[in-house]
Amino acid sequence: MARAIPLKPIIAVILPSVSVIVPAYNAAATIDACITSLLRLDYPRDRVEIVVVDNASTDDTPQILARFGDQVRVLRERTRGPAAARNCGLRSATHALVAMTDADCVVDPQWLRNLVVPLQDTAIAIVGGRILSVQPSNGIEQFGEVIHDHEAAITHFAPPYVITMNWASRRAHLETCGYFDEQFLRAEDVELSYRFLRAGLRFAYAADAIVFHHNERTIVGLFREGFGHGMHSRHIAAKHGDWLHAQNTGARPPNPLRALRRASQELMQGDPTKQSLYRAVFGIGKELGKIVAAIA
Repeated sequence: MARAIPLKPIIAVILPSVSVIVPAYNAAATIDACITSLLRLDYPRDRVEIVVVDNASTDDTPQILARFGDQVRVLRERTRGPAAARNCGLRSATHALVAMTDADCVVDPQWLRNLVVPLQDTAIAIVGGRILSVQPSNGIEQFGEVIHDHEAAITHFAPPYVITMNWASRRAHLETCGYFDEQFLRAEDVELSYRFLRAGLRFAYAADAIVFHHNERTIVGLFREGFGHGMHSRHIAAKHGDWLHAQNTGARPPNPLRALRRASQELMQGDPTKQSLYRAVFGIGKELGKIVAAIA
């Protein structure tokens, strides 16, 4: 008589319901691909609500969003800035978990599944996933993966931070720590991350939760991005200065002029590697941004 092979018990994985929030401002060139990728997620459709916040766009963004009908909930926020747009989405979200990405991103089909898994650990407050460049991409766009290295931001930087183009958290923690500071037109995710840390909360990195981002593709765009980073890092220092100093006790205070001189020298040396050129351009923009913010 043939022996019966015992069957392994089937463990049902119950995925949580999630509100996915996407701020959009004049995103006509990218919003269609972004929403299409979200609708193709390998995730139970009845457990995902897609909330797109149109931040008073003046291009065809509203018309493109209208094509998706009731597959997407579209809100309007007239106060400019991604912080205000995300806050609008958070106030309207119906689920206990929220995930965020940007209108110039395309998500991997497994993105949401992999992003919410670490939140099963109640000690984890925010999860950030991997950020890659949309393909095909040139060398400058590839360098954007260095700027948006989420693993480094979450696991190596002191203090760490999470980037909102690939973020998941509990709405309850956002309500406790406060939503995004709408005075920040950039780096609002870094500032909010610091508030989470000051509340004793922890972050996790999910390498398999992947989004593809339209990075800057020109030298001018790379410089402009660095300048924006520098400008808003000064605003964060003004708000969290004492706490940040305590996190880096013994470290020499950064000197923007010294850093600018170092980046300029690297650029003038004509280093044959393009990575060094891109790093120098971004670094010069960042240090100039800090200087302008300091004297403004």
